[in-house]
Amino acid sequence: MSGSRLVYICDWLPPDFGAVGQYSVLFARELARDRGLHVTLVGLTSGQAESSIEHFERGALEIVKVPVPAYDKARTSARIRWTITTNTKLMRAALPFIRKADTVLFTGSPPLFLHWIAPANLLLRKRLIYRITDFHPECAIAERGSPSLFLKFVLTLTLFWRRRLHTFEVLGHDQAMRLNEIGVTMERIVLKRDPSPIAIGPNTPPLARPPQAEGKFLLLYSGNWGIAHDTTTFVDAYIAHYKNGSGTVLLWLNAIGKGAATVAEAFDKAGVPYIRTDLVPLDQLASLLRTPDAHLITLKNAFVGYVLPSKVYACVDSDLPVMFIGPTASDVHLLCDERKSSSYFHVDVGDSDRCARLLEDFAAIENGSSAKKLRLVRSSV
Repeated sequence: MSGSRLVYICDWLPPDFGAVGQYSVLFARELARDRGLHVTLVGLTSGQAESSIEHFERGALEIVKVPVPAYDKARTSARIRWTITTNTKLMRAALPFIRKADTVLFTGSPPLFLHWIAPANLLLRKRLIYRITDFHPECAIAERGSPSLFLKFVLTLTLFWRRRLHTFEVLGHDQAMRLNEIGVTMERIVLKRDPSPIAIGPNTPPLARPPQAEGKFLLLYSGNWGIAHDTTTFVDAYIAHYKNGSGTVLLWLNAIGKGAATVAEAFDKAGVPYIRTDLVPLDQLASLLRTPDAHLITLKNAFVGYVLPSKVYACVDSDLPVMFIGPTASDVHLLCDERKSSSYFHVDVGDSDRCARLLEDFAAIENGSSAKKLRLVRSSV
């Protein structure tokens, strides 16, 4: 990456919740501190407009926060209006810095920012790096099951602009495969995984366990449970665990998103217990992830290579067991299966019977049954 100035563009910056923004701050600071670049990070805030600068021995990190309102993600019209307005605001805020820069690195969030920066670059003539955290409009198509005429048009235009970028940064091999399928050569693709946004390990002190978890095996789902994340497999298994099984595993839902609401509604209707709490501040996240007995991650088959749940890195680093409900083609499976320190349990989407059996195995751990007690070994079958 030549040149002394780089503009880095993302969505929500801390303290607002957003994994992309958290990682963007880490990477932008790394570029400024370790490579001596003057980096301007432009992102969103739910608060007031704000700018700050941090100087290093050779480089500097300037952070510019652009205020935008929240919106109702459940309403397609609201999502479209928000995307257009927000991308326009981001582009206007970033433009003075882009003119002075040699390189622009932008992320997949907010959606479709490619359609602002790529046409503008016909005049700006900067080197464009696309850190394709999420694929849009492919995610919208996967959510629908098939593309509308409008989404077909947006996808065609998106592929046109993607083929004119200089470099892609991908989070996993599954994303590289998706790009290669649309004609992006592997020479233009760089694998750069997200690190865990927090320092976490076996010595990280846990939070106090919720009082409802007394005598229970506590299974945590943390972060965003959105449209890309499967709900049905776990919901069916969990209800069966309470209706027909031991009812010893307790879900701790420390999450936001459409999927989280779906799960809570299903459990309320079925009359099965679970814990629902607000997201913790970032400085408590490491301790939260050390608190449960195991972690839950899910992904729908249709979203393989389009979405990589960022929580996987911290869950792996937590040194606690992980249950992943999703396809083995996802890099979530690869990352969990590669680790040597703790146990991993894989469930195919739709295999609620296996999921229910694993919940009973987890229950045996808590209950200490000598006949059924599960030894926590690595398992992905």
